[in-house]
Amino acid sequence: MDNEKIQKAFEAHGIEGEITCPQAFEISEKYNIPKMDIARYCNQHEPRIKIRSCQLGCFR
Repeated sequence: MDNEKIQKAFEAHGIEGEITCPQAFEISEKYNIPKMDIARYCNQHEPRIKIRSCQLGCFR
């Protein structure tokens, strides 16, 4: 998992504190970051980044 790459992608999209599932999918596709890496980053980041409007339980 490349935390720096994810952090920069989140900053570019103005993500702070929470992200929607569609935003996570978009970032995953645009920056070629596995969805599970985004989920891990959100869960391990302090303070945690909450994933909202989750589709199909992809992010927990």
